[in-house]
Amino acid sequence: QAQQAKFLSDAENELEELAVTIAQAKKMVELIKGAATKERERVEKLFAEASEVLATFQKEVMGFIEDGERSMLGEAEADLRWKEERRAKLAQCKQNLENVPSTDTIYFLQEFQALKVAMEENLSPGLSFQNELNFTKCTQAVGAVKDVLSTACKNQWNHLQGKGMDGLNYQETEEGNSSSQDRQSSSWGRLWPPKLPVAFIIDLDSDTADKFIQLFGTKGAKRVLCPIPYPESPTRFINCEQVLGLNLMNRGNYYWEVELIDGWVSIGVIAEDFDPREAYNHGRLGRNDRSCCLQWNGQNYVAWFGGFESAIQQPFFQTIGVFLEYSEKALTFYGVKDSKMTCLQQLKVSSSAKGKFDPFQNKINRQFASLFSCRLKPAFFLESVDAHLQIGPLKKDCVSVLKRR
Repeated sequence: QAQQAKFLSDAENELEELAVTIAQAKKMVELIKGAATKERERVEKLFAEASEVLATFQKEVMGFIEDGERSMLGEAEADLRWKEERRAKLAQCKQNLENVPSTDTIYFLQEFQALKVAMEENLSPGLSFQNELNFTKCTQAVGAVKDVLSTACKNQWNHLQGKGMDGLNYQETEEGNSSSQDRQSSSWGRLWPPKLPVAFIIDLDSDTADKFIQLFGTKGAKRVLCPIPYPESPTRFINCEQVLGLNLMNRGNYYWEVELIDGWVSIGVIAEDFDPREAYNHGRLGRNDRSCCLQWNGQNYVAWFGGFESAIQQPFFQTIGVFLEYSEKALTFYGVKDSKMTCLQQLKVSSSAKGKFDPFQNKINRQFASLFSCRLKPAFFLESVDAHLQIGPLKKDCVSVLKRR
């Protein structure tokens, strides 16, 4: 009986403990359900707000295109009307002159003078298309937003799954980002993913463009035969077909990419205080101690600094990546294809004996480091007529590769 009573007591105690744990489990279930419900509501609200932001942006961009189209069409149609009216007037004057009897000298002279006056009338001003720079960059702007959203969604999904960002350990990425967040916040723009510590967004500066360079938005440039009536600017190149980026670089690491669309193009950096009125021979990228570049001359790549050159035996790459490292006082040019990077040339002081026998490396060893005492700007030289380049969207895989180096 005593043993039976003990079993009954133990069973009763176990039932009481189970009742307590069941009650706790029920509370946990309710807590999870409540937390999930609240999280779901918050996420739905955020998605709705994000959709509203995108819808507003879409409406603004489409309106921007319509306004640009209206403005450009108005100017083009006015120019067309003027030309048609001028043609009709000249045709009428010519017909009047042909219809004058050969014996009526006075009437002939009158009609001849009328035709002469009509032909000497001032021509209509050339089309300026002042809004073209803004109107033609909408696709690029929306594409950049799309790329940013796609990358951010991928990175955050990887983070939720515990994979970190871009395949890297999350803690490692946080540590790498902490040192670069401040230096990049001003140049990335608000939409650029904060986990890309070297990505650099470049906008071309129209106030520096030579008159024989036509800009397409803030990302494209092409050399043309007819000069463009840019306004006067103390920063404008006047002897070299060059243009600079708006962005300044003075510390940290920077990476950008350029698409070589056509012609001979040089890509590099230049000191902010370089005189844009320098003569052609000294003003070109890499022909002075205040700039350096990678040149594609139609046959091969050539690195230039201080008037010295170094030929590079590599095949043509349409996409060129530029990696500037202030801490290392180094500038590296990459050929980029299929998200793979091939080092074309690195400009950096070397302690090896090579510099003693290589004039180009010797020049680098003597004066290249002093370039990093300046604030630098991205620079581009369009050497041949119809040379054409585009500041390219970054290959995110390549940025990840750079982060690991």
